[in-house]
Amino acid sequence: MSAHQDVKKVVLAYSGGLDTSVILRWLQKTYNCEVVTFTADLGQGEELEPARKKAEMFGVKEIFVEDLRETFVKDYVFPMFRANTVYEGQYLLGTSIARPLIAKRQIEIAEAVGADAVAHGATGKGNDQVRFELGYYALKPDVKVISPWREWELTSRTKLLEFAEENQIPVTKDKRGEAPFSVDANLLHSSSEGKLLEDPAVAPDEIVFQRTISPEAAPDKATEISIDFVNGDPVAINGVAMTPATLLTRLNELGRDNGIGRLDIVENRFVGMKSRGIYETPGGTILLAAHRSIESITLDREAAHLKDSIMPRYAELIYNGFWFSPERRMLQALIDASQHSVNGRVRMKLYKGNVVCVGRESPNSLYDTRVVTFEDDEGAYNQQDAQGFIKLNALRLRLGGQIGRRGGAL
Repeated sequence: MSAHQDVKKVVLAYSGGLDTSVILRWLQKTYNCEVVTFTADLGQGEELEPARKKAEMFGVKEIFVEDLRETFVKDYVFPMFRANTVYEGQYLLGTSIARPLIAKRQIEIAEAVGADAVAHGATGKGNDQVRFELGYYALKPDVKVISPWREWELTSRTKLLEFAEENQIPVTKDKRGEAPFSVDANLLHSSSEGKLLEDPAVAPDEIVFQRTISPEAAPDKATEISIDFVNGDPVAINGVAMTPATLLTRLNELGRDNGIGRLDIVENRFVGMKSRGIYETPGGTILLAAHRSIESITLDREAAHLKDSIMPRYAELIYNGFWFSPERRMLQALIDASQHSVNGRVRMKLYKGNVVCVGRESPNSLYDTRVVTFEDDEGAYNQQDAQGFIKLNALRLRLGGQIGRRGGAL
């Protein structure tokens, strides 16, 4: 009980939904403390004023509702995409990359209002509890963290609804009974998990998809766009300069309309279990293909291969919640140093779920038609040089073959 008495004021990451509304009231009753709510607009596509009004209804005096879309894309999404980041070969880390920003603002607000604790609504089974809390501790080592799902006895949706009824917490009608699945969304993606989606052998129903039309329903005519890059970041679509969040919003619209960015994945959570999720990343899927395309003509071969070799480690750090770790910062410095020449324009064709590069150009291009041409290169490349190159690379293979280790035998 003394631990509860130690908390005078807590900053809660508050969405206004059922779970965090129950948490808000539970904190007030269990810890008898003042609750400060923080609601971040990361482009989830929902009206945030209801969250403010609901917090007011609970007697919350300090309410923070902040539009962080530009910061989210500029300082988190774009740095991640410079690395062509993909977790386990498929996942573009849409949920993972949002957590460090929320954690950072929570800590900043906690310090500004003199709170001695922070709280989140992540369950004890998932990755988000780790991501939030690693962020908290990295930025404020002595902070107290309250994770209701690891403390309370409200272990089911039914118990949550009963608590809501007892405490006059409004519950939207479609949340009564079992919700079909849970959804998390921001400007980069939406993810749907749980309930109807827990059996990986069963295909998701079309109603699951939030951000995209089906490829089958997409137009029969391809959409062609151009994307301009400066230092590895996209800055314009079809020659029109845009802010980071505006640009990603436009890419999302283009991806949605062409059925791009759907993913049905079983992934390995950091806590050890496997999880099935339905993810939609329409704009991010286009951006990843476009960024790799502009890098293909602007990055040196060994620089590109080095980037590709560290990317899985970088992706794992973000997935596991180590955005504020020294090793992620080190990798980011290397990645950013590689992007100084990643400038130019790519043309992308979008068609029924597909993203195809159909052209790329750059003032920093390493592609030399004089060298690569199949026509007369006028001495730009001496083909006879290849003979010595091949023989030197074959030397160890020939020596091995001479003693019977032919065909690469060990």
